[in-house]
Amino acid sequence: MIRALPLPLLLALLALLVGCTQADRAAPPPPDRLIRIADDEAKGLDPQKLSDLATLRIAAEQFEGLTRFSAAGTVEPGLASGWRVSPDGRTWRFPLRRALRFADGVAIGPETFVRGFARLLDPATASPHAVLFAPIAAVRGEADAVIVRLRAPFPALPELLAHPAMAALPLHRIDAAGDRWTADRPIVASGAYRLVAWAPHDRLTLAANPAWHDGRPAIPAVEWRPMEDRLAALRLFRAGGADLTGDFPASRLPWLRANLPGAVHIAPYRGAYYFVFNLHDPKFADVRVRRALNMAVERRWIAGPLMAIGTQPAWGVIPPGTGGLPDYRPDWADWPRARRMAAARALLAAAGYGPGHPLSFDIRFNSDADHRRVSIALAAMWRPLGVEARLLNSESALHFAALRRREFGIARSGWIADIAAPENFLAVHRSDAGAINYSGHADPRYDTALAAAAAEPDSAARAIGMRRAETILMENAPVLPIYYYVSRALVARRVVGWRDNPANVHPSRTLTLAGR
Repeated sequence: MIRALPLPLLLALLALLVGCTQADRAAPPPPDRLIRIADDEAKGLDPQKLSDLATLRIAAEQFEGLTRFSAAGTVEPGLASGWRVSPDGRTWRFPLRRALRFADGVAIGPETFVRGFARLLDPATASPHAVLFAPIAAVRGEADAVIVRLRAPFPALPELLAHPAMAALPLHRIDAAGDRWTADRPIVASGAYRLVAWAPHDRLTLAANPAWHDGRPAIPAVEWRPMEDRLAALRLFRAGGADLTGDFPASRLPWLRANLPGAVHIAPYRGAYYFVFNLHDPKFADVRVRRALNMAVERRWIAGPLMAIGTQPAWGVIPPGTGGLPDYRPDWADWPRARRMAAARALLAAAGYGPGHPLSFDIRFNSDADHRRVSIALAAMWRPLGVEARLLNSESALHFAALRRREFGIARSGWIADIAAPENFLAVHRSDAGAINYSGHADPRYDTALAAAAAEPDSAARAIGMRRAETILMENAPVLPIYYYVSRALVARRVVGWRDNPANVHPSRTLTLAGR
């Protein structure tokens, strides 16, 4: 039968049989250009208005703040030369480096940060990061320094100020017509690189910023290519068409270790993977339903055999070790499955659900093989309770737009920390967190507990307060925790300077290419 096929069709079939794709014939990256695969398209260029990882990672390449992250994921001086803190821990002074300028030659001074902070908090900006910067009471300029006044001692301030939302942004390019700085090409940057071209859904090209205070970075140009399909990204990397991927399919790990030795990087990552309930949906407004579904999940199996990549099961939202806290565990975490399922059935029955009135809903997730596998597992684990859970997937932009509009019942979500502090995982669930509070969780007890913990100057008492707030959150169960993340990346041999770290931060300015 194969001999009877037309020659073009036969050749196409043989290509499929040997696994040949267009990516297998990819041209190698130029010797002076780093090709990075992003797992999603950047949603824009303004880091004060957007919170997705792809946007923030690209913003961090272009806009530097008073502080920044090193190759090791630790915080270091950026546009500031250092910092000094007052004895009470509430006033921080950040002297600026000399002769700082944006890419267009305009000077960067204390007023740059004063204006940036005011814009960040302005309701008109509608920044999803405003709640993150709640510890800051005021920012003012003093000669050649920026003075940050805190509401309470906050040791993680240097790390917070490395966030792109508090970077030196070219707000002098704002006029009556709006924020035209995001349309500038090249963009007016303050960091190591500046955007020179952006073809949506294809590539975003950065070139060295000639005005950057540290001089030209070792790699002159960087391309970020969005690829939601991690298998396609793996194929491109394998073919030599890309230098870095920020992820890969967990199911391919054994093959990768056998066939691409040295390329695989897996490390602990400060993030929590969970599903979120819509508390405005009548089905999930009843806490008994949310608790029942939580109790029926086999987290150890999902995090272990299903993912098979080193993730740890989660019953809370704060990764173990953050702020000195162990991971949260409810009393029922170690109950036998039969006991948990019996308790879950009783909760559902008390909420009015049973054989004559089954609980039915969609599990919403953004298109991804791992999200699908977890969603299928959840549906199977809930089926013995008489729960009818259907799968509903969409591409990432549509998925998170639906979450912001609360057009879901239960949906895949999670949180990657901006800073290594418990409140960073908890603040998104405050009643005043805005659009990023996808569940609509609102409990004055929780808000009060979190505010009290954040105001506590003693580190031990602060940790106790954070755990108290997390306990209230998990008893309310607006989220269904599954596991704590690990970072996973593929790094080409020619890339020098990559260092695994819990922040999963790898600035292009800290990397070099072999032979340059």
